[in-house]
Amino acid sequence: MKDLVSVIARALVDHPEDVRVNIVEDDRSITFELSVHPSDVGKVIGKQGRIAKALRTVVTSAAVKESKRVSVEIVS
Repeated sequence: MKDLVSVIARALVDHPEDVRVNIVEDDRSITFELSVHPSDVGKVIGKQGRIAKALRTVVTSAAVKESKRVSVEIVS
């Protein structure tokens, strides 16, 4: 799943070498913290958050097998 988030984000940005995905896991949830170059934040979020929402939907769909809640956060 970390690779899925990374591959999608690298396809969207101008600086793919600056894409970082950090995993924060606790008892009931897994959070993927996506960090990109400051000039690429808008590209990952998209107009009215559409790309960010689509990314979260894809990750949530891929995580159906997990018994934990999965989320994606975009951090700067």
